[in-house]
Amino acid sequence: MGIKRRKPINSSSRFQTYIDNSDLTRKKPEKSLIDGSLKRCGGRNCNGRITVRHRGGGASRNYRVIDFRRSQKDVVGRVASIEYDPNRNVRIGLVNYENGSKRYILMPGGLKVGDKICSGVSVDAKLGNSMPLKNIPVGFMIHNVEASPGAGGKFARSAGTSIQLVAKSDLYATLKMPSSEVRLVSLDCWATIGVLGNSDYKNISWGKAGRRRHLGFRSSVRGMAMNPVDHPHGGGEGRSKSGSHPRSPWGKGCKGTRTRVRKSNLILKRRKSKK
Repeated sequence: MGIKRRKPINSSSRFQTYIDNSDLTRKKPEKSLIDGSLKRCGGRNCNGRITVRHRGGGASRNYRVIDFRRSQKDVVGRVASIEYDPNRNVRIGLVNYENGSKRYILMPGGLKVGDKICSGVSVDAKLGNSMPLKNIPVGFMIHNVEASPGAGGKFARSAGTSIQLVAKSDLYATLKMPSSEVRLVSLDCWATIGVLGNSDYKNISWGKAGRRRHLGFRSSVRGMAMNPVDHPHGGGEGRSKSGSHPRSPWGKGCKGTRTRVRKSNLILKRRKSKK
């Protein structure tokens, strides 16, 4: 797996790069693990108001149900196939368990078709296995980490990401997040061993706006190109922010300004520390 560049046949394909799909072993997903077509909201909340800008359109997708909880405890499973998931940037793997059930999991780098994995309290700390943080040795790289016990994996679920288990105390485990933030998580939370694959995803050059529209991203307009009523950067004679710091359309700082209101005692070091 890596970055591929195709022979350009026009100006739009000249700078496009693609992920090599030679690692995929199956094209069509498992029918029993599809939860219908993914509903699009265009960045709107339940009241119909846009809360996330520059979203809309895109190709239709079927949602693959991912087992973030690793629900099959103490049952050995075998990786049957590696598949593409249009809803995330990491590969997913179809696991066939000995009891006959099938589940999709996030594929860590190095896990291949035919490898056996297991989820349990007393399983070995090897690639692909899931267990509580209290049983994982200090220094291991993990992913799909729960924020609260039994809630399912919340942290480190995108391509190429992982969390380092730095230390353990009586009640909490100290984790170093991909953003360099250091935080505490309960030792009863579960995690999976390994670093997620498809790390070259961040190096893709999309090449043209239409390719981003297929993914559901709409184009954005610069604040300086707007009128003063629409953006703090708008208006003025020429291109100027009038000497002000970069701000969002609602007047909040958008380049390094701290906007977190609630403070958490579980965060030991912020991802952006004071200088």
